[in-house]
Amino acid sequence: MFGGGGLNPRKMKQMMKQMGIEVEDIDAEEVIIRTKDEDLVFTDAEVQRMDAQGQQTYQIVGEPESRPRGAGDSPPAVEGDAAGEPEEDASTEVDIPDSDVEIVAQRTGASATEAREALEAENGDLAAAISRLSDRLTGPRFSGVPARTG
Repeated sequence: MFGGGGLNPRKMKQMMKQMGIEVEDIDAEEVIIRTKDEDLVFTDAEVQRMDAQGQQTYQIVGEPESRPRGAGDSPPAVEGDAAGEPEEDASTEVDIPDSDVEIVAQRTGASATEAREALEAENGDLAAAISRLSDRLTGPRFSGVPARTG
């Protein structure tokens, strides 16, 4: 950028300071760049933060280790609870509070059983359960398009 191949590092810092550019070394132990497919892990990398006109830029110098996403220091995910029992499939069992059942039943005029079933079908989503029951109990909402006759 400056043609600084033979420029004294002290002179370079002085020029950068005159242009309003500040450089700070960061004592980083590890830098991880996560992409959709992999993690690039830099250990013992040299990291610098450059602040120029309020914009911060980071420079990382080192050799990264490429790891597939999800690999790393964390232990592998284990299905089941602490006792080693397999967990129920989350998509089939949703913990529905009684207060949510009451709200849906009051808003739609449905029974508590119908309200709970609608909440379970909508994974606990109150608005979706109310909409589901309202459509079922009163029919679909008027769409603004007149019905065809004969």
